[in-house]
Amino acid sequence: MGLIREPKGVDFIIQSPPLTDDEKKEISAFIKKRKEEKEASVLKKRNTKLKA
Repeated sequence: MGLIREPKGVDFIIQSPPLTDDEKKEISAFIKKRKEEKEASVLKKRNTKLKA
C-alpha cells in the first residue's frame, strides 16, 4: 500500500467542529468500555490456555 499524494492545488486538510462536553463524555465512556471488554477477552484467553 503506497502513500496517497495530494494533487497540486488540493489540500486534504479536514477540520471538524470542536466536540461538545456531552460528546467528549460519550467518547470517553465508549473507549473505557472497549478497553474493559478487550482486557476481559485477553484474560479469558489466557485462562483457557493455562487450563489446556
